[in-house]
Amino acid sequence: QVHLVESGGGSVQAGGSLRLSCTASGYTSSNDCMAWFRQAPGKERQGVARICSASSTRYADSVKGRFTISQDNAENTLYLQLNDLKPEDTAMYYCAAGRIRSIDSLLPRAYNYWGQGTQVTVSS
Repeated sequence: QVHLVESGGGSVQAGGSLRLSCTASGYTSSNDCMAWFRQAPGKERQGVARICSASSTRYADSVKGRFTISQDNAENTLYLQLNDLKPEDTAMYYCAAGRIRSIDSLLPRAYNYWGQGTQVTVSS
C-alpha cells in the first residue's frame, strides 16, 4: 500500500522560505513522476511542480524561479524548496505519485496516490 506523508509546512512572512518534504512508503519513485500540488480555500487544486526520472522538472508559471522540486530516490523522498514566498502562495500543499502517463503531469487527475497535505501560510 502506497503511503505519502508531507511535512515542513508552516507560517512565514512574505519573502521567506520553507522546505517541504514528502516521504513515500510502499512505492518506488525511480521510474515514475512525482509532483506537488496546492489548494487554497475555495479554489481548485493546482499543479505546482513535477519531477520525473532523469530529473526532468516542470513548474507552474506562478512559481518558476522561486520554487525548486527535487527528490532523493535512495530515501524515497520528494522535496519542494519554496523561496521568496508571497501571500498568494498560501495553501495546503500535497504531494502526489503514481502518474497516469496519458494525462498532463500538472493535472490532479494524472496521479493515483496522494498525501494528506501540509499547510503553508504566508503573511504580508
